[in-house]
Amino acid sequence: MTVKILILGTGCPKCKKLAELAEAAAKELGLDYSVEKVTDISEIMEFGVAGTPGLVVNDKVVSAGRIPTPLAVKRLISEAL
Repeated sequence: MTVKILILGTGCPKCKKLAELAEAAAKELGLDYSVEKVTDISEIMEFGVAGTPGLVVNDKVVSAGRIPTPLAVKRLISEAL
């Protein structure tokens, strides 16, 4: 099963950093994954996220409004599986 990772944000440096962290974490976990960036504000609001960047794993919001540490990103992805 492919793990679907979404990065919610307008493309700011924080959003790009979170995308890098999520991709690195998924690789470390040995997952079959896809990373998509959601930049449309109305789509981001549909997830109920007010602050970006947001991290969504398999349609579940696991983080919003901050950049978690690399270890925390790995943990968040693992726990959402």
